[in-house]
Amino acid sequence: MNDASPSSPLSPSPAAPPSPAFRLHPGAPDSPVILHVPHSSRTVPPDVRAGITLDDAALERELDHITDSFTAEMAAGAAEAAHLAPWRFVNGLSRLVVDPERFPDEREEMLAAGMGAVYTRTTHREELRPDGFDGHPLIERYFRPYAQAVTDAVAERLATVGRVVIIDVHSYPTKALPYELHGDGPRPPVCLGTDPFHPPAPLLDAARRAFGGFGGTEMDTPFAGTYVPLRYYGKTPEVTALMVEIRRDLYMEEPGGPAGPGLAPLAGALAELVAWASV
Repeated sequence: MNDASPSSPLSPSPAAPPSPAFRLHPGAPDSPVILHVPHSSRTVPPDVRAGITLDDAALERELDHITDSFTAEMAAGAAEAAHLAPWRFVNGLSRLVVDPERFPDEREEMLAAGMGAVYTRTTHREELRPDGFDGHPLIERYFRPYAQAVTDAVAERLATVGRVVIIDVHSYPTKALPYELHGDGPRPPVCLGTDPFHPPAPLLDAARRAFGGFGGTEMDTPFAGTYVPLRYYGKTPEVTALMVEIRRDLYMEEPGGPAGPGLAPLAGALAELVAWASV
């Protein structure tokens, strides 16, 4: 690996959950790039599992559908191949614990599908947690420490390098799932999500070149937007961001099956994007 030092957990705040809730893998000291990998884990702690109404088999099926499998491995491969290693912030818990990329309040449009920061419905709109479930303890224990840790990582890169490029690494299923609010749009091999205040225009062009060999890219379909910590969201132009959503049939057996030969080339394409973003 090209990491400047071994991977290490972020220093937790007093309310922070124990490792491996999230982990920062340091990159090169002068790299502005943070690869954010929020949805790659299937881990659900036992106390959180107790609040989920699905039986074990149904929970495994839901994890097959909801998990962005192998995106952590893809990001690690990109970091290893990159000349200037990016920093990587990786969620160690399933998004069924909390989804760190949702707004934790009424701003979140996915509340309409029962999939705000704390999900109460599955990808097939079935019950995940009972009606009236109080998600506040999960927000306090998991969501807020995670958000603070990402904010701290961005603040450190800003102070050190003067700018930050967040590349948000995701995958999505070939066929739309019932929970998707905009699932009727095109499903290109690679979807590039953007935010108008944090416009990645040159980065977007670089992403189109890097992933062009996989069958094409489209912008903001079927998923739009990208992740920026709220402290900087809509306020700090030195923070730019791009979401990379890779269609799962390019690199794995769906749903929840093994990785295939496409994983390594996609990691190489992500490394190309990192190289451009580091300039």
